[in-house]
Amino acid sequence: MKDVMPDLQSNTPEYTVSELAFSLKRTVEETFGHVRVRGELGRVTVAKSGHCYLDVKDDKAVINSIIWKGVMSRLSMRPEEGMEVICEGKLSTYPGRSNYQLIIEKMELAGAGALMALFEKRKKMLAAEGLFAAERKRELPFMPKTIGVVTSPTGSVIRDILHRIEDRFPSHVLVWPVLVQGDKAAEQITSAINGFNRAEGFARPDVLIVARGGGSMEDLWCFNEESVARAAANSQIPLISAVGHETDWTLIDFVADYRAPTPTGAAEVAVPVREDWLETIADYGLRMTRGLRRNVNEKKTALSAARLPRLEGVIAAPQQRLDLAVARLPRPERVFEPLRQKLAMLRLPPLKSLAVDFSRRLEFILARLAPALTASQNRHASRLSNAAQRLRPEPIQQNLTRQSQTLGQLSNRSAQAFVRKVKQEEQRLKKAAQLLDAYSYQGVLERGYALVQNEDGDVVRSKDKVKAGEGVMLTFADGKRKAVIDGAAGKMPKTKPKPKKSAPVTPQGDLF
Repeated sequence: MKDVMPDLQSNTPEYTVSELAFSLKRTVEETFGHVRVRGELGRVTVAKSGHCYLDVKDDKAVINSIIWKGVMSRLSMRPEEGMEVICEGKLSTYPGRSNYQLIIEKMELAGAGALMALFEKRKKMLAAEGLFAAERKRELPFMPKTIGVVTSPTGSVIRDILHRIEDRFPSHVLVWPVLVQGDKAAEQITSAINGFNRAEGFARPDVLIVARGGGSMEDLWCFNEESVARAAANSQIPLISAVGHETDWTLIDFVADYRAPTPTGAAEVAVPVREDWLETIADYGLRMTRGLRRNVNEKKTALSAARLPRLEGVIAAPQQRLDLAVARLPRPERVFEPLRQKLAMLRLPPLKSLAVDFSRRLEFILARLAPALTASQNRHASRLSNAAQRLRPEPIQQNLTRQSQTLGQLSNRSAQAFVRKVKQEEQRLKKAAQLLDAYSYQGVLERGYALVQNEDGDVVRSKDKVKAGEGVMLTFADGKRKAVIDGAAGKMPKTKPKPKKSAPVTPQGDLF
């Protein structure tokens, strides 16, 4: 027996460590080439290379997992510890450490409950940072010149927004096309908001609208991404969020400056109604015209009632005062008489020499006095002439004429505006009448149909709503007739053959 045992043992194949390890690797990858695993994320580590290393676990086991850098950029969410997810990928082994791992290719949250939990977690985090505070929200511009819209270019949302803006107040609209659902939607929306704020190569909008139609929580999840919420919060341009229906709430709704219930509502908030403001401005213009006309009439009446002196009297009065002042000046003989008496009492040189000297001085004084009086008279005459020119009535008449011309122009413009407004209202009324005729049931009755009503006046839409023997009212295009419901089932009327000329034609009786 001892000789046989070594021969039996030699029949077992021998593997090297590498052969066994790679054989196990091939077996695992072929058997579990595609798996779908549901679990909770444990440790999550993103390396500098861009690869993500994480654990997928439940209450009994843990699977080491990895997400390559290229797959990470395509995920619609960022893996976080504690998230309940569903992963798709394949199993593989790492021979260098004798362990196996799940290579994840797709990842999604496991149900609405996990989505709500993540939503509440992000909401609390952003609220703690103060991004939802009311004092951060800015007022929207009253009348924006340029409106930026971030939405899908192919959906009905952009058409509704453009149509509503065109109806209310036509403005310049810039559309930044983005995806509003899917893996790359959040990245594109973030880039669009930041791009509008940088405004490179185009006019910077006065207000932004981020819009999307309704959908499930999974469809709207891109608007719950942290990057989108932070971009909206950091926007220097006032931002209006219009995502989903009125009952749908996303994180961008909390950080936006204004939350509109629908995309159409966002357009209504962004711009005022142009027709209303035109009417208001026209009313202000009419009131201004009336006030100006009343003010001019009051000034005219006051000017007519004022008792102004005649121009000749205004000019003549200063001249008379000047003549009176000149007349009151003393004569030169009276001025020098006291001096002459003093000279007579003093011991002076010979009178002849003094007289010659005094005569020279007197001539010098008189020579200076006469020009001074003439210059003073000319100066006062010039001042009187300037005052008289300012008191002429021509400037007042010119002002009244100019004001009258302005009033006439305003009246003509007001009349033209009134005529245009009346024509616009007539066109609107005509269109409404045409639309009313198109929707009226009278046209249907004229085509051979009849309206059936029961005894209470309700419209009968089904044969089961009336019973045999019950009275009804039939409304035709030219009048009404009463009828009674027969119990037998009706039959389609047959076309009668055309009677021969020789046979008498029996007139048809009343069907009812």
